[in-house]
Order: sequence, then C-alpha cells, then structure tokens
Amino acid sequence: MASITTFEAGFCTHRACMALKGAGLSVCRFPARAYLIAAGGKRWLWDTGYATHFLDHTRSGLFALYRMVTPVHFDSGEAAASQLRAAGIGARDLAGVILSHFHGDHIAGLRDFPGTRFYCAGAGWQATRSLRGIGALRRGFVPGLMPADFEQRVGFIEAFARRPLPIALTPFHEGYALPDSDGEVFLVALPGHAAGHLGAFVQTPDGWVLLASDAAWSPTSYRELIGPSSIANLIMEDPRTYHATLRQLHALHRNGQVKIRLTHEGAL
Repeated sequence: MASITTFEAGFCTHRACMALKGAGLSVCRFPARAYLIAAGGKRWLWDTGYATHFLDHTRSGLFALYRMVTPVHFDSGEAAASQLRAAGIGARDLAGVILSHFHGDHIAGLRDFPGTRFYCAGAGWQATRSLRGIGALRRGFVPGLMPADFEQRVGFIEAFARRPLPIALTPFHEGYALPDSDGEVFLVALPGHAAGHLGAFVQTPDGWVLLASDAAWSPTSYRELIGPSSIANLIMEDPRTYHATLRQLHALHRNGQVKIRLTHEGAL
C-alpha cells in the first residue's frame, strides 16, 4: 500500500469569510502543504508549498500585491526540499514532482529540485505558460518561479493510462494511473479553481485518501456545500465549475469511504 507524508512549507493568512462564506472576519492561518507519496518502491512530491523563491519574486513590483492580499509567513527551514533533506531524501530520490496547479503557493519550490521530472495537466500548463503581468497576477501565477528548463523536464498526465476507478471512489469514475505506482495512485481532474487543477486518489493501509488540493479551503465547504466568498470568484478559473467539483466532493464525503485532505485546511 502507498503512504503519504505531509510537510507544511509556510503559511499565509486571510479573513475566514474569504475561504468560507459566513465564517466571519477573524484572520485565519492557511498552511501550504506538500505531500510525499510513496508507492511501488518510488516516491513523488505533490506540490511544494512556499519557498524563498516566492519571497524573492514578490518582494517588489506588481507581484508584491500577491503578498499584500495573502501575507506569507515562511522560514527557509520549512521549504519542502529542506524538510526532505532532513529526512534523508534528495531531489535525485524522487520519481517526480507532481503539480496540482500553478498558483504560487504550490510551485514556489520547483527551483529547489534541479534535474527532477515534473508532471502536471498539459491543458493547465498550456493555459498558464504565456501569462504575464496583470493576467498572471489574477491567476495567482508568478512566472519567475518556473525553472528555466521546465518545459524540457515536464511530462503531462494526459499521456498516462486512463483507468476506471474503484466503486468506493464514486462519483469519480475514471482517472490517470500514475506510472510505477502499482495501481495505488490515480490522478483526477478537479476543475474550477485553476486551469488544469488536479487531485490524487492514494490507496493507503487505512483506506483511500483524496489529496484534493484547492478544491475547497475548509472541510465545511464540502461537508455542508458552503462555498467561499463571492469575492473569491475573482481568482477562480471557472466559478460554476468550481461549485460542480465541490458537489462531487460532497457526494464523496457522504459515501464515507474516502478521507479528503485539503492543501490549506486550517482552523475553519
């Protein structure tokens, strides 16, 4: 069976009501998590969380607005690469870094993994790769975070084998089998939040887990079908589709056979 190790690579803060409608004006902490997935004798990193590169590229200029809207708290020792090294795992020990999407708090550490393969939704990268200036900022994408040789190292999940999913994962019926994972990891589209937004079903000894990325920012969202503030629609790729995905998570939760993990799940 596969395993998942969780790392918290910094956090940002924001008003609770932005992440969950009606939650009030208190300021909440939203951790930026990365996950180490081990399956079939190989290891993959799911997202990177924050890294010093994010601070470097948002210190001044247009992208400083990113940090003004979501103030970031990060220490270099919290970088996913640093935490992996402390566990005796280097970049060469990874089969790849899988990107759920291209928001800055998910890709900030890519430059810390020289030579490592990257995997993402090809459609997501094609929709993101040319974004610059205000267009990039509105989509939460900081171009300077991308390694110069990203396109030489990236593979797209659309090339993976598509497989029917176990009945326990209903209402999700089909996913992309992660190569060399012994059928224990399936990548699925969770559209709406960002272009090419992905989740991963991972079969662990305790049952199936869905790494749902930013498909919600609070468990209350999928448990009670309460979305974020309508202001959050300004950064959504497609608000209507986001809410359709939220309804899928609600149905999955009601089935009671899958644990859902959100990247930024905090106190809400």
